[in-house]
Amino acid sequence: MLQVNNIEVIYNNVILVLRGISFEVKPGQVVALMGPNGAGKSTSLKAISGLLHSETGEVTRGSITWEGHSIQNRLPDEIARRGIIQVIEGRPLFRHLSVEENLLVGGMVYEAGRHVRQDLERVYAYFPRLKEFRKRTSGYLSGGEGQMLVIGRALMGHPRLLMLDEPSLGLAPLMVTEIFRIVREINKQEGVSILLVEQNARAALSIVDYGYVLENGRIVLDGPADQLAANEDIKEFYLGLTQLGERKSYREVKHYRRRKRWLG
Repeated sequence: MLQVNNIEVIYNNVILVLRGISFEVKPGQVVALMGPNGAGKSTSLKAISGLLHSETGEVTRGSITWEGHSIQNRLPDEIARRGIIQVIEGRPLFRHLSVEENLLVGGMVYEAGRHVRQDLERVYAYFPRLKEFRKRTSGYLSGGEGQMLVIGRALMGHPRLLMLDEPSLGLAPLMVTEIFRIVREINKQEGVSILLVEQNARAALSIVDYGYVLENGRIVLDGPADQLAANEDIKEFYLGLTQLGERKSYREVKHYRRRKRWLG
C-alpha cells in the first residue's frame, strides 16, 4: 500500500533531517512512528503528504510509493485526492467557522459521489460531542474537542490512509484514551489504514499493529507492537520502567540514555 524506501529529506538545501529511513503501511494496518522530539517523525509524514513544500523541504533520495505509484515531492492536494490525508500537529482549525463548517471544508477534497449529510452523520456517529456542538464556533472548543474535530474533518475526505501527528499532545489522560479508542474503531469499522506519529509510546502501543522507533533521523528499532512493548529498551527509555517493572524517573532515564543497546 504505502512504501517508504530509504528516503532522505533536506531543508533549505542544507539541513539533513531524515537519513535513509524505510517503512511500510499495509492495507488495514495501524502503524506508529515513535521517538523523541526532533527525531524526524513529523517530517516523515510531511514527506508523504507533500507538506514539505510549504517548509522548503525536499525528498532528495529514495522513493515513496502509494499503490505502486511514486508520490514523493508531489503537491499536497494531489496526494489528498489519492486518499492520503494528514491531521497536522497542533489541531489547526478555521477558528472563526462553526464545527460543522469546518467539517464541510474537509469534505471538499472528496468529489466522487458526495453525500454531504451522510458524511456528516458518519462523523457524528464517531464523535457525538461534535454533533452536540455543531453550531458552536470552533475557536471555543477545548483541546480534546478540537482534536476530535480535526480527525472528523479528515474523515470527511474519505481517507484510505489517515496520518495523525501527535494526537495526544496536550490532552488529559482520559481524553487520550478516548481519542485512541475512536481511532482504532475507525480503523476496524472502515478499514482505514492509520499512520500514527506519537511520543506517548504507551498510548501508541495500545492500539497499533506495528511500530518503528526513530532517533536522529534514523529508524533504530521496529517490530510488532507486543514485541516492542516487551523490549527492555522500550520499557526503560520510552515507558519509563525498569526490568522489574518499576517506574523510573525522567532524571534516571536521561542519565542512562547512552546505554541504549540499539545505538551500541
